[in-house]
Amino acid sequence: MFISFEGIDGSGKSTQARLLAEALRAEGREVVLTREPGGSDGAEAIRRLLVEGGTDRWSAETEILLFNAARRDHLERTIRPALDAGKTVITDRFADSTRVYQGATRGDLSETVEALHAMMIGIEPDRTFVIDIDPKVSLTRGVARGGAEDRFESMGLGFQEVLRKGFATLARAHPGRVRVIDGTGSPQDVAARVRAAL
Repeated sequence: MFISFEGIDGSGKSTQARLLAEALRAEGREVVLTREPGGSDGAEAIRRLLVEGGTDRWSAETEILLFNAARRDHLERTIRPALDAGKTVITDRFADSTRVYQGATRGDLSETVEALHAMMIGIEPDRTFVIDIDPKVSLTRGVARGGAEDRFESMGLGFQEVLRKGFATLARAHPGRVRVIDGTGSPQDVAARVRAAL
């Protein structure tokens, strides 16, 4: 299977991706745990351009191109080879993040996002989990985490609230693939909800 985790910054999706990977490995499955932007050498180089620096570093249109360049390298070098080898791939973010972050929340660029996705990526996960949490809680987590990769968190609470609505809209548009998971409670509580939904 190809599984993605989505959600606003600080929602706990990275933790949940890791916990699911650990649980499936414990059952004897071969699992590749990866992330976006990143997951391959070329994509990791592009990641630094996207997640560091000022909020006005790139336009939404430029971000779309950079994310798709990173995603294409990730697909070619990590995701497709693992799936072809019969492994389960779990990624912390995939194309749905671009749909929400650049396509729906920073001007109506949805058509551009979908056209580039169809042209350059062309696959969707088998199952997508959106970890849903109050943006006030998620921003507190992001600040506590620290580090240089805070470009999107620094866009503020209003931006995170718009993102949350964007992910809810995405889930309604793709009910066969996307499951919204309540992100409140302990990591183990959330992991149990993910596993039940899987």
